[in-house]
Amino acid sequence: MLTKLKERIQLLLVGEAKLFHRAGLTPNHLTVLGLLFAYLSAIMYWVSGFNQSALIAALVFLLISGFLDALDGVLARLFGEVTVFGGFLDSLLDRYADAFVFLGIILGWLLTNPFWIFWGFTAMVGSLLVSYSRARAEAAGIKMESVGLAERAERMIILVVATLLNIVWADALRWSMLLLAILTNLTVLQRAAYFRKNSRKKETATPIV
Repeated sequence: MLTKLKERIQLLLVGEAKLFHRAGLTPNHLTVLGLLFAYLSAIMYWVSGFNQSALIAALVFLLISGFLDALDGVLARLFGEVTVFGGFLDSLLDRYADAFVFLGIILGWLLTNPFWIFWGFTAMVGSLLVSYSRARAEAAGIKMESVGLAERAERMIILVVATLLNIVWADALRWSMLLLAILTNLTVLQRAAYFRKNSRKKETATPIV
């Protein structure tokens, strides 16, 4: 849903991309750094279950991870460093980053109640399947970008808002997991329906030899 906004934000990151390029960093370096900050964010989410002041650190690390995730693509396109492996690595490490953050929230905030544990793991699985459904569809030649309610940008925004709210309302992160569980799995269904519709069109358009 936020694909166009993401493209506009990426245009604003050209200056930062040039700065990182002058520092000798490649897109793959930024991808790995993004994963590192996601891991640090996950640890802080875990710790924040016992010390809520760690939520600010979790949020800062999450935002840095998201910034680096957006910047690696800008850097690659700006300096002609787009590679097949780079795209593969970015997609792969993004899934690790998502899983780390969800696990951090589950360990820090959901373990005391099986109800919330269920929704936390459902949200994590749904998040991973949103990305898998896109990869699988595009491998079959059907573009899936911007299809569905909860792409990665939307999920990031929900987590950021929930983390801020959690500072004053201790159940915000828990309810965000329920919301993400619904939205991510609904997105998977939307993508499955979109794939079914367009794959049938593609099969119909393909002449029988």
